[in-house]
Parts: sequence; structure tokens; C-alpha cells
Amino acid sequence: MDAIWLDGAQWLAVLRIGLGLWWLESWRHKDKKSWFEGSGIAWAADVAAKHRWSAVRSGFEAVVKPRPRLMAYVVVYAELALGLGLVTGFLTPVALAASLLLNLIYLVLMIHDWAEQGQNGMMALISVVALGGMAWQTWSVDDALGLFR
Repeated sequence: MDAIWLDGAQWLAVLRIGLGLWWLESWRHKDKKSWFEGSGIAWAADVAAKHRWSAVRSGFEAVVKPRPRLMAYVVVYAELALGLGLVTGFLTPVALAASLLLNLIYLVLMIHDWAEQGQNGMMALISVVALGGMAWQTWSVDDALGLFR
């Protein structure tokens, strides 16, 4: 079909890059000063404390609450690393798996906040499609270096 100006691998690369740009926007719009001072983790703690699933409450208590400053940095810089990795196509399968994991964590944590569910659900779906379609084979550092063939 001549009407489609990109092939399937290129469309998967577009999807991968778009997901990376979404992560970069998530990183960009955060008030990092406030986030590192604890506002983001305090908000998440409030959400987790009211969560209907005890596994979410106890998981947050065990993993995040004892180290709020570290977790604030982990969240912020994970979003940056995912964005850069996906846009450039560097270590793409690792970035896609981490993207899926982080979005599933966000999805489960915010199960009651339907405004966020669409974004996290779509980002998780894009991660699965890009991973299954091997979106690192085109327009990527991975392809240029011959990784993950």
C-alpha cells in the first residue's frame, strides 16, 4: 500500500519515541525542588494510606515510607532515564520493561483516581506493544550498535 509513508518498524519507533517524550514531559513538569523536599512522596503516602488493598498500604510502608528522600529521587530520575532511553532507543527493551513496571505501580497506587488511569493505562499498553514489536530495531542507538538483534 503506497499511501502509508512509514513501514511497520518505523511506526513502532514513532510509538516508542512518543512514549519517551511522554516520560520526559512527566519529568519536566514536576516541581523538583518541592518533590525532593517531600511533596510528591507525601502525596503518595496519603494515597497509599487510604488504599483499599492492604498489599499497597503495607508495600508502601515497607519500601517507600522509610526512605522518602531516596524514593523521590528514584521516581524523578527514573522518569528522566526512561524518557531519554526511549527517545534515543538506548537499552530499549530494559527501558520498555521498566516503563511498564513504573506505569503499573502508578496504576495500582492510583486505582481510585480515574483521571490518571487513562494515561497510565495507555503508557503501559504502549510499552507492551513496543516491547512485543521490538521497537528498538529502527531509529535507535540499539540498532546502530547492533544490540538486541
